[in-house]
Amino acid sequence: MDNVKYNPIGIIHSPYKEIEGMPIQPCAAIGVRGTVEIKYEYAGGLKDIDGFSHIILIYHFHLSKGFSLEVIPFLDDNPKGVFATRVPKRPNSIGLSIVKLIKVEDNILHIENIDILDNTPLLDIKPYVSIFDALEQTEIGWYSKAKYNVRNKKSDLRFK
Repeated sequence: MDNVKYNPIGIIHSPYKEIEGMPIQPCAAIGVRGTVEIKYEYAGGLKDIDGFSHIILIYHFHLSKGFSLEVIPFLDDNPKGVFATRVPKRPNSIGLSIVKLIKVEDNILHIENIDILDNTPLLDIKPYVSIFDALEQTEIGWYSKAKYNVRNKKSDLRFK
């Protein structure tokens, strides 16, 4: 199999300068603002994005090194398979967050509900479309029995 290479299209700016103490999901970062700075050569791709209330940011966990196939996630005390979690230490360090789009100014997206470390490389943006993305009947596996409230749980250094 060939290696896959991605080139960042921009950089994500947030108030989170350190991994420790960050929210672990956007629903735990309600009202927290940040920006996404798109490289000028990709700014034309932002045309019409201002019509969406939310966007999906796909990014690289740039400080995450290595991975384990079993991890103890933030919301449980028992080991889980890495693909049954959203932890950053993965075979491919790719993250995904759905954030609120506040406004677009030139090549800068102003966003809210950000749970991403400052200076994170952005790989792609997709519009959030509820009729495509919000499934009505789903099962959430072990998360339904999670011991911690995601809104109160903060990141620590276990996945650095």
